[in-house]
Amino acid sequence: MLRNRASPKRRSGCPLNASVEMLGDRWSLLIIRDMMLRGFRTYKEFLECYEGIATNILADRLRKLVAYGIITTETDASDGRKVIYSLTAKGIDLAPVLTEMVLWAAAHEDTGNQALVRLMREDKKKFLAGVRQRWADRHSARP
Repeated sequence: MLRNRASPKRRSGCPLNASVEMLGDRWSLLIIRDMMLRGFRTYKEFLECYEGIATNILADRLRKLVAYGIITTETDASDGRKVIYSLTAKGIDLAPVLTEMVLWAAAHEDTGNQALVRLMREDKKKFLAGVRQRWADRHSARP
């Protein structure tokens, strides 16, 4: 695997530790969820998320996700002041992980969005293929 930036100093060489250091807070995972499932791409869209993220936390998590190579940024062609956030290939590779987390929580807790859980349970491969296809379509539609 090619890495285009120096790896950050980690507490240990454990792969789970690396995952936790990159994704170990709920906001990072919810930002990635919103990009995968809702197609969110702008700061404003993330702020409107019903979980209610604070602006300073959102800015910090977006910066960290960019630094880890999970998302990327580009300037909106129609408005140079607006930044568009997109999942990288590394980011979209989290789709199976997030799917398993959703299914695990739904199996052990009383959760909402049962329609999504049902879709995942009925045909996980088809669900994940759809997530990846929407991501690929957004990337191929770039100017």
